[in-house]
Amino acid sequence: MASSFMQQFSRNTKTITKRSTKKYLEEALYRKLLKDGCEETSVRQHLNEFLKSHKSAYKWEVGVSLKLLRERKLYGPALKLSETMTKRGMNKTVSDHAIHLDLIAKAQGTAAAETYFIDLPEAAKNHLTYGALLNCYCKELMIDKAEALMEKMKELKLSLSSMSYNSLMTLYTKTGQPEKVPGMVQEMKRNNIMLDSYTYNVWMTALAATNDLTGVERVIDEMKRDGRVSGDWTTYSNLASIYADAGSFDKTEKALKELEKKNAHRDLSAYQFLITLYGRTGNLLEVYRVWRSLRLAFPRTANISYLNMIQVLVNLNDLPGAEKCFREWESGHPTYDIRIANALMGGYLKEGSLKKAEELKERARRSGAKANAKTWEIFLNYYLKNGDIKSALECCSNAISIGRGDGSKWIPSPAIVREFMGHYEQEKDVNGIEGFVELLKKSTDELGVDVLESLLRTYAAAGKTSLIMHRRVKMENVELSEEGKKLLEVVSAE
Repeated sequence: MASSFMQQFSRNTKTITKRSTKKYLEEALYRKLLKDGCEETSVRQHLNEFLKSHKSAYKWEVGVSLKLLRERKLYGPALKLSETMTKRGMNKTVSDHAIHLDLIAKAQGTAAAETYFIDLPEAAKNHLTYGALLNCYCKELMIDKAEALMEKMKELKLSLSSMSYNSLMTLYTKTGQPEKVPGMVQEMKRNNIMLDSYTYNVWMTALAATNDLTGVERVIDEMKRDGRVSGDWTTYSNLASIYADAGSFDKTEKALKELEKKNAHRDLSAYQFLITLYGRTGNLLEVYRVWRSLRLAFPRTANISYLNMIQVLVNLNDLPGAEKCFREWESGHPTYDIRIANALMGGYLKEGSLKKAEELKERARRSGAKANAKTWEIFLNYYLKNGDIKSALECCSNAISIGRGDGSKWIPSPAIVREFMGHYEQEKDVNGIEGFVELLKKSTDELGVDVLESLLRTYAAAGKTSLIMHRRVKMENVELSEEGKKLLEVVSAE
């Protein structure tokens, strides 16, 4: 009996040991990484646990994990995973190299991506890795490098796809050169490169930028005749936006009806575009109709959807509707989102209800949602509009101190800066303008010529001089206008 028990115990122990030393993870890697959501801190923690365990994951698991991390913009963890698996001997295909290059660019910058590309074996330098580097240049708006690389790809007779052309055409539209896009489309046709949905979209956007609405409509007709590409909902949201920008609201709504037909898979973004664009046409009935459809499709409605809806209702001056939507969100979401509170605060201040806005800000604070830079910017604009410079300056100071949520600095817009500078200049308030300049320096390294010349005009109007003004202007490294140079001499005179 004792012998039988010991044999059974030994077998169980071996089974437990075997399980505990299992080479591969018990669950798919991507599930392990994302099981607590998409917060980067959580993902990094699970990734570190996996790496420390020295357990393996199948290559397909790593591929899926990288895809999901990239979709969620978690480039740092994705790059670390990719690098570690390479060190552990997981072979990279040329496609893997292209993905790794893209991750380096997003996590460490284009210069690091260039170095990686240069160090690749020649066999790995094909249309995929060249295309990935081209896309990096286009994203960073590096026109000269992007054009030179595209020419190199042509010289090497690499197999060019619509993706490379799309990247370059997008670059041209972003850098104010939309007139170059039609020529590139014609080049694609000559080289028998099939135009895809994105190509048609960027082509339409480029024509719209040159006010060629007839051309935009020709593109839509050509896409329909082609038959190989079926315009998806993004095509019609693009078309609706173009018509809305042109003030052609009847055509906007026709395009939106097509958009709805194409949204068979009930894409959340499609619903939000519909709400926003119907809002731009001023059609409140359609806004509410689409909102009801969105709520039916997504019973657990996301914060971003409430934010979008409230912003649209505020823009349409439907403040009671915005309040009702906010209360609905508030009752179903115990965790406060300051962005949604900001949208309603903006509505209150738009109609001049400072007290309601202040009360909502305080309610949000008590609920754990502290005012962010956008909150203070909303109040700042209200105070400036109403001539309360002291309160506006306090809001500006708060926004600069907090900074943006991504860790970057909050910089007041040129319009806000002009408002402050104009006030102090008009009041001949040297102390006031100097205080504002000092505040500006906390948010930006460059004051700019407009700020300096306003400062000089204020000194001159107040009849005050500054012996160090020449040095201050020189340190800012700006070129003053002729009037500014004369003012500088006056202000600097002993």
